[in-house]
Amino acid sequence: MFSAFINSWKVPELRNRIIVTLGLIFISRIGANVPLPGIDPTVLAGFVEQILEGTGATGAVGLYNAFTGGAMLKGAIFALGIMPYISASIIMQLLGAVWPELARLRQEENGQQKIAQYTRYMTIAIGFVQGLMVTQMLSNPSTVGHALGLQNFSENILVCDKTLFICLGTLILTAGALIMTWIGEQITQRGIGNGASILIVLGIVADLPNAISPFVSGLFGEQIIDGTGASQHGLGSFLGMLLLFVAGCAALVEITQAVRKIPVQYAKRMVGRKMYGGQSNFLPMKVNYAGVMPVIFAGAILSFLSLPFTWLGTTVPALDFLVPWGAAIAPGHNVYYCLMALFVFTFSYFWVSVMFKPIQVADELKKNNGYIPGVRPGQHTANYLEFVMNRLTFAGGVFLVVIALLPDFFIYEFDLYPRLARVIGGTSGLIVVGVVLDTMRQVESLLLQRHYDGFLKKSRIGGIAMPSMNPRRIADVDAAQGLGKTTYILLGVFALGLAVALYKWIMVLVSSL
Repeated sequence: MFSAFINSWKVPELRNRIIVTLGLIFISRIGANVPLPGIDPTVLAGFVEQILEGTGATGAVGLYNAFTGGAMLKGAIFALGIMPYISASIIMQLLGAVWPELARLRQEENGQQKIAQYTRYMTIAIGFVQGLMVTQMLSNPSTVGHALGLQNFSENILVCDKTLFICLGTLILTAGALIMTWIGEQITQRGIGNGASILIVLGIVADLPNAISPFVSGLFGEQIIDGTGASQHGLGSFLGMLLLFVAGCAALVEITQAVRKIPVQYAKRMVGRKMYGGQSNFLPMKVNYAGVMPVIFAGAILSFLSLPFTWLGTTVPALDFLVPWGAAIAPGHNVYYCLMALFVFTFSYFWVSVMFKPIQVADELKKNNGYIPGVRPGQHTANYLEFVMNRLTFAGGVFLVVIALLPDFFIYEFDLYPRLARVIGGTSGLIVVGVVLDTMRQVESLLLQRHYDGFLKKSRIGGIAMPSMNPRRIADVDAAQGLGKTTYILLGVFALGLAVALYKWIMVLVSSL
């Protein structure tokens, strides 16, 4: 594996792509740490600390903040991250499956470019709405605190006029979302591919030092505060976290790589004087075809359901009976787990029914003289594929429910630190593992083209790539165009940023001891 990383630098095109990716990653992290104008950083830090301590980094706020690497709660200019573009891409994918005109446009010669342009326009609209919501949240911290169950925050985060901040901040956040979209596209075209997915993973990993700091403080101290408010010795939490990390990684890799191989036989055919076909192959069908989307949808819906109950119950005295309802659908309660399992299964089947087209797959097999042994071509093949995918979706839904609830099990049953447990397991872990495997698979294919060994000597990284928000993949290395001197400038910028980040992380860990 280590020799593969060394060989990556021996291929000039691949080396340039890696350098460009690292430089663009550093630029994205700069914007994630530059606050919006008109914010008091000291007051904002106290507000963020209360939110993370009060909610345990759960819910929609914690999930969105994790995907942006903490930029949202910092009030940074890149607070929206790449999420508006991801949301627009998902909407366009769903519309393409249910809107025939858009599906036909996708198959035209320049259809993909037009759809990409429509996605950018939708990114602007979504970024504007989300930017307005973030500025409203920062302008009214007491109202947000009541909605999240925080009763003792009454300070003002802003140091300027509220209307001016909302107008200017919304425009800056929208522009920041577009810059992040451009960075993601550049990583896809000039970097190692999967630009949007890499930026999400970068946000999750960037939040690790802040999540590890309290845990390290308790590990080397005498006690650590756990998820229930009690205290225990740090060694037990360390062993629990180690077990969660190992078990979580093994389960995530297994479900990401798992496929059902459907045998396909191609009939022989005569083209001119040559005989083609007569080969056996297989059609791989992913066990977790929906990827991480069902867990994200289920978590977002449950979070948004609990917020109105909590906010109305705390602000309107006559509706105080709604507070227990909001608490019942919060993590740590049986109602929450039952609804989470139900929503995950529902969205898994919904996503598969929209995105998987068995009739189209059956027609493609028939056009290429392929058939599944024992199954008639045409409609019978489509019915068989749909039957198999429904069974696989059920198994994938069970795995997703286990992975989604695994951090809560360790938090509330073994009293582990919640913020770190949610970062290394659950939804975040599934995204990280899927994107890392997909990126390694693409880099490995480039190495094999240049006659180098891949990351694994005995076999290649198997499975199918996790459904990506950006359908484009890395271009052919022979057509790659470098950035000239800009490549080395980006490498120097990344090296400087890495040194600063390491210094910051070391100081955070030292201060927590």
